[in-house]
Amino acid sequence: MAMTTNGLSSKVFRSFLRRVNSASPSNATTTTPRFRLAQRTTINTTTVTTAPPPSSAAGPPPPPPSAADQDSIFDFEDTKGLFASVTTGKLLRSAANLNLAAVEPVVDLGMWVMRSKVMEVGVLRDVVLGTIKHTSYEHFVAGPDTVEAGRTVKRLWESGLRGMLDYGLEHAVDNESCDKNAKEFMETVESTQVLPPSSVSFVVVKITAICPVSLLRRVSDLLRWEYQNPSSTNLPWKLKTLPIFSNSSPFYHTLVKPPPLTSQEQSDLELAHQRLVNICDKSIECNVPVVIDAEDTSIQPGIDYFTYSAAVMYNRGEKAQVFGTIQAYLKDAGERLVATKRAADKMGLPVGFKLVRGAYMWSESQLANSVGVESPIHDGIGATHDCYNGCASFMLDEVANGPGGLILATHNLDSAKLAAQKARELGIEKDSQKLEFASLYGMSEAMTFGLRNAGFGVSKYLPFGPVDQIMPYLLRRAEENKGLLSSSNLDRQLMMKELKRRMKAYVGQGLKDTENRLKPEAGSIVKLN
Repeated sequence: MAMTTNGLSSKVFRSFLRRVNSASPSNATTTTPRFRLAQRTTINTTTVTTAPPPSSAAGPPPPPPSAADQDSIFDFEDTKGLFASVTTGKLLRSAANLNLAAVEPVVDLGMWVMRSKVMEVGVLRDVVLGTIKHTSYEHFVAGPDTVEAGRTVKRLWESGLRGMLDYGLEHAVDNESCDKNAKEFMETVESTQVLPPSSVSFVVVKITAICPVSLLRRVSDLLRWEYQNPSSTNLPWKLKTLPIFSNSSPFYHTLVKPPPLTSQEQSDLELAHQRLVNICDKSIECNVPVVIDAEDTSIQPGIDYFTYSAAVMYNRGEKAQVFGTIQAYLKDAGERLVATKRAADKMGLPVGFKLVRGAYMWSESQLANSVGVESPIHDGIGATHDCYNGCASFMLDEVANGPGGLILATHNLDSAKLAAQKARELGIEKDSQKLEFASLYGMSEAMTFGLRNAGFGVSKYLPFGPVDQIMPYLLRRAEENKGLLSSSNLDRQLMMKELKRRMKAYVGQGLKDTENRLKPEAGSIVKLN
């Protein structure tokens, strides 16, 4: 029988919140003051709740951490060591592309052009695609196919990083396109066999590419209705799964009882499940796990249903084969994470999560506002940060001495510092393969190389595909990260600093070579005189 959150006691979540919101004296000896503050935050609310001050019996509060303690994970002063694996040509191109992407009017113009009728004119379309190919495409995309993406993986592997392969597929509308996309995913998994062992950490799978989006919406509606009305709902097609909702999840997408799936829809659902099974079978054969991407809340329940039913089928032992995605900007993220983990523990299953902040803030809030309900997104960025850090802290505690895995996908330096520091304290080593930091290809390079140098497993998210097919991905990256690229200049500053250092070293070496060459000539002149 399928598992739901109805059987989970609310005491479990309250217990979890007490763990995250407070720091006991015993924990004080093993946790840095800065991370204790992060642990005191409530991960599923929009306000920050701190623990009460320690009593006098516990002694005075610890002193604030020094700058050296806070930055012990990263060494951004040593740009030579930071960018040692990056060629000067690559560094120049990256700095140029990031500086260009940081100019919001330029990004806005590019997005307008790509969505305009200019793209319908053959010659102009070729010019635009050519420009994109040698700028943003080259910077943010791993290549047009598995061969070129494999070369990118090898370059990353040689520099101490790994790759997460993501074929740039969009939403499917029928079974024919779903079959084609499933084949592409399987070929992506197979392509890892000609690459260095372990150089690919994960293959990314999109359920929206192997199940028609209209069907995912229907499944999500039925799952939402079942959660709220369990006694009056029968879902004969439902496989054994893990909790998908919490009481604070958004249910306004389904205001009336949806009709049951038709026989054709049930048949299409079985086909979609079989596509995921085929991909998972291939991933086991090729010894590479899969991580399933998240989407907006209207179809996320259906995606989680696919993810967790596959996890029940394939996750065994200590390591998860199928990873799901939790979006921390959702108010119910923490509750769902805990409920899913606790249910998996009861079933003896290892579970893996990719933790992200989220990518549909504007559309989610706009939809909620249009129907007059509270947005499912945290009210402020601070609450999202608190939720992300709290979820990361919880999962690090869980995987430190238990089964499962965690992918921390972030471009936030503070979150990376906090998680890395706690991972060190818990003794989570790179070889354990329980923790992987991840960031988009072409972004957060300083953080990426800093975590690598600190001894952590780090992957780059590698989208690949033909330039015209990958355009929707580039548009989303531009929209999602426009503010980030314009406001965060750490990469650009450090890249320019390293380029200046290399230029000085090059000029200095040239002068030294010239001086050494002139010395013998000067000596011979003296002898002649």
